[in-house]
Amino acid sequence: MDEFNSIVRSVDDVVWGLPLIVLILGCGVLLSLRIGFLQVRKLGLALKYMVKDEEHGEGEVSSFAALCTALSATVGTGNIVGVATAIAAGGPGALFWMEAAAFFGMATKYAEGLLAIKFRKTDVNGNILGGPFYYIENGMGRKWRWLGKLFAFFGVGAGLMGIGTITQINGITSAANNFFDPESTHTVSILGRDYTITTVIAGLIITVLVGLIIIGGIKRISAVAELIVPAMIVLYIASCLLIVISHITEIPSAIAVIVKGAFGLRQAAGGAAGYAVVAASMRNGIARGIFSNEAGLGSAPIAAAAARTREPARQGLVTMTGTFIDTIVVCTMTGLSIVMAGSYDKGLVGVGITTDAFAYGLPFPEKVSAFILMVCLAIFAFTTILGWNYYSERCLSYLTGSDLRAAKIFRWVYIAAVFIGPYLTVEAVWNLADIFNGLMALPNIAALIMLSGTVKTETADYLARLRAGKTEN
Repeated sequence: MDEFNSIVRSVDDVVWGLPLIVLILGCGVLLSLRIGFLQVRKLGLALKYMVKDEEHGEGEVSSFAALCTALSATVGTGNIVGVATAIAAGGPGALFWMEAAAFFGMATKYAEGLLAIKFRKTDVNGNILGGPFYYIENGMGRKWRWLGKLFAFFGVGAGLMGIGTITQINGITSAANNFFDPESTHTVSILGRDYTITTVIAGLIITVLVGLIIIGGIKRISAVAELIVPAMIVLYIASCLLIVISHITEIPSAIAVIVKGAFGLRQAAGGAAGYAVVAASMRNGIARGIFSNEAGLGSAPIAAAAARTREPARQGLVTMTGTFIDTIVVCTMTGLSIVMAGSYDKGLVGVGITTDAFAYGLPFPEKVSAFILMVCLAIFAFTTILGWNYYSERCLSYLTGSDLRAAKIFRWVYIAAVFIGPYLTVEAVWNLADIFNGLMALPNIAALIMLSGTVKTETADYLARLRAGKTEN
C-alpha cells in the first residue's frame, strides 16, 4: 500500500505542477479581463437571479434547482476536509491562494454556465444535455470532438474514483468514527484489515440512501438538493460565524498569519526556503480550492445546462454564485476557524483538524461541537455524491451515445464505488481525486480559452439588452 501511495503521490505532483496552476489561474484572469470583471460589477444581480426564476425559460429544472445541484456537488468534503488538508500541507497561506483562485474562478464559472446554455442540446430520450463536451463539439467544431471525449472520460473517472464517491464517503465515515468511536475500540476484520464498526455501519447506510436517490435521475437529485443544500449551508455558516464572533479579537492576527504564509514572509532565510513555502501554499491552496468549488473543471456547466432559461449570460451569472458561496464564504469560514485554533499544526489529519477547530471555537461541550461538524460533513458529502453521479453519468452518456443500458449499469458501479470508499486510505483517496480533477480541467480550460471571444460577445450583447430593458431583470 505504501508503494501504491508513493506512485499516486508522484503522479499527483506531475499533474498539479506549475504549468496546470498557471493555466487555470491564467484562464480565470483572461476571462475576467474579457468580461470586464463581471464577478465584481454584477455580483449583486447574480445573487438576485440565483433565487428568481426566468418566467419563460426552457429546460428541465429551475435555475435555482440547477444551482443547488451544482452546489450539492461542490459544497462537500472540500469545504471541511479539503481546506484543513490544504492548510496542513501548505500552511495558512494556502487559504489566501484558495481565495485568489476563487476570485478569478468566478469568471471561469460564469463562462462555463454561459457556454453550457448556448451550446446545449436535447438527446433522443428527451433529456437536455450540456457541458464542456457539447461546447467543445458545437462551439469549436466537430474536429475537436476528441477533446470532448477526453473530458468525458476523465469526468467518469473523477466521479467513480475521485471527487464523486471515495473522498466523500471516506469523509463521512471518518467524521462518524471520530464522534462515535474516536479510540477505534470496536473493530471488525475485513480482508485482513481492521475497521471500526462505526465505519462499516455508516458506509452501509450512506450506500443504501445513495442508491435509493440516484435511480431517479436529475429531477430527483435536484429536488433533494433544492431542499437540503440551502439548509446545510446556513447551518454550517452559522456555526463558523459563531466561532469567528466568539474569537473576533483573534481575526487580525489570523489574517496576518495567512498573508505572511502566502508569500513566505515568515521565512527569515528567504531565497529557496521562502520560495518552497510559497510554492507549497500556492499548490495546495489552488488544488484544494478547485477541488472545493470546481471552477475550471467543467462539472458545473453539466448541471447548468438543465436550467430553465433562454439567456446564456443570465445562467452564467447564476452559475458563478456557486464559487462565491462555496469558497469566498464557506471555505473562508472554515479556514479562519482552523487558523485561529492553530489546529493545522497539531499533527492531526483530515477531518480531525476541523473537529479540533470546532471544539476550540464553539462555546459548547466538545462532544456537541463534534456532533455539529459530523452532521454538516455528512450532509455536505452525501449531496456531493448525488451531484457527481449526475455529472459522471452525463459524461458517460456522451461517450456511449445516450445508451440507457450503459447508464443503468454505471449507476450500480457508482453505488459499488461508494460502498468500498470507506476502506481506502485518506492520502491515496485525496491524491487520486486531485489527479482526476487536474486531468478534467485540461480539455475544459483549453475550450474556455478558445471560446473566450464568444463569452465576451454574448456578455456584451446581454448587458446592452439589459440596459435597454429588452430582457428580463
